[in-house]
Amino acid sequence: MTKWLNSLQPIGALLMRLILGVSMTIYGYEKVHPISALHHYAHYVTILGLPYWLGYVSAYTEFIGGIFLILGLFTRLIAFLVGVNMLVAFATVGIHHDFDFYGYILALAVLAIMLFFYGAGAMALDRKIGFA
Repeated sequence: MTKWLNSLQPIGALLMRLILGVSMTIYGYEKVHPISALHHYAHYVTILGLPYWLGYVSAYTEFIGGIFLILGLFTRLIAFLVGVNMLVAFATVGIHHDFDFYGYILALAVLAIMLFFYGAGAMALDRKIGFA
């Protein structure tokens, strides 16, 4: 049974990448499109006590990073950035809401941390180009 489950690990890594990547891409897209949304988000970040430019970094990390996760490109680096982004989101926003909201943020953070330690898996472009 264990050998069979171990043979499914590439599928598990793919599912983690796809779930995290699609979530990040959707939430990131809402922050970068239209461009006025990006400026609004950067201003919101300053209200949280963070630097203005960090709003741009956060939004593009979610959007572009989500696309890279779906493709399996630079997975460990992107997973690290997304994980940090989600932990900051939890510390600044999530703790002020109910469990449904911060539980989702923590689940995304844990997915990112898992991908950081595990890697992209066999079904990723990282493997195809020899990056992983």
